[in-house]
Amino acid sequence: MKRIILTGGGTAGHVTPNIALLPRLSELGYDIQYIGSYNGIEKDLIEPFGIPYHGISSGKLRRYLSARNLTDPFRVLKGFSEARKLIKELKPDVIFSKGGFVSVPVVLAGKRSKVPVIIHESDMTPGLANKIAIPSATKVCCNFPETLEYLPKDKAVLTGSPIRQELLSGNKIAALDLCGFTADKPVILVIGGSLGSVVVNNAVRKSLPKLLEHFQVIHLCGRDKTDESLNDTEGYCQFEYVKDELRDIFALADLVISRAGANAICELLALRKPNLLIPLSAKASRGDQILNARSFERQGFSMVIEEEALTPESLLEAVQQLYENRGTYIDAMRDSDQQDSIDTIISLIEEAAAR
Repeated sequence: MKRIILTGGGTAGHVTPNIALLPRLSELGYDIQYIGSYNGIEKDLIEPFGIPYHGISSGKLRRYLSARNLTDPFRVLKGFSEARKLIKELKPDVIFSKGGFVSVPVVLAGKRSKVPVIIHESDMTPGLANKIAIPSATKVCCNFPETLEYLPKDKAVLTGSPIRQELLSGNKIAALDLCGFTADKPVILVIGGSLGSVVVNNAVRKSLPKLLEHFQVIHLCGRDKTDESLNDTEGYCQFEYVKDELRDIFALADLVISRAGANAICELLALRKPNLLIPLSAKASRGDQILNARSFERQGFSMVIEEEALTPESLLEAVQQLYENRGTYIDAMRDSDQQDSIDTIISLIEEAAAR
């Protein structure tokens, strides 16, 4: 039996693509092991799947001044030692890393132990963790054509991001019942990110009277960000977040308004949902969401409004244009080379494991 170690953590985006690979890996008979941090979000996300989980020490490598910069390098060194011991015990045929700082010692230990390592970079430009990991990788998967320019040519593969296949099997009728909507009016799904974007939420709510003239709106607001005064608004349904119901809501949605996290927009691509992206401002990030969004715009998959230009007026205008031209966006997504990400990544894993 072939054995694979999956690693990645720190945020859900560094875990859910690994989860998307699980069914195919199981079908192929892999013994699957997971290495993450002792108590990171990855542990909570992986444990329900019954996969052996191994915790290691993890530290963050920061580009800014912090007192923890003095202690975290020692945590990384401890994590490397722990990862190397686990790899020696588990004897994997291949390692697949989705990134995040917990993955760095695993990738480096894999290289030292002569185990082939495949890593995946979600964003347009590699983050610091993957920059450290790339020299130790056999192959580097990426989501965007532009990312190929930043990667070694002999390692880079444009794959797109693996998404959970259950998202492709939603039930529109179930979503209509859940939201109390009618079937004769198009639906906009608003996703403000896992924590909820105040900027996006406010713009949508200020635009709501006009939006509801032509659309019904499902609003995923984020934890503690629902507005009780809008609970009885006809054609408007809000949730802090949804889990199993998300696939049904996606099936019902005609348009999606979303932040531009790499995994989120790759889901929209796979689902072929015309979308308006409002990327996180460069003031609050390293600007990766802006780069992600502009790439999707260039490829004809998305419309984009940057946060600084977001107003109720600009939002309404963009939604109307998007709806009128939705067929063009659907066609562009259908013709994308990034639709078979799971098959492409699994083939890389199989090739590496056979060495």
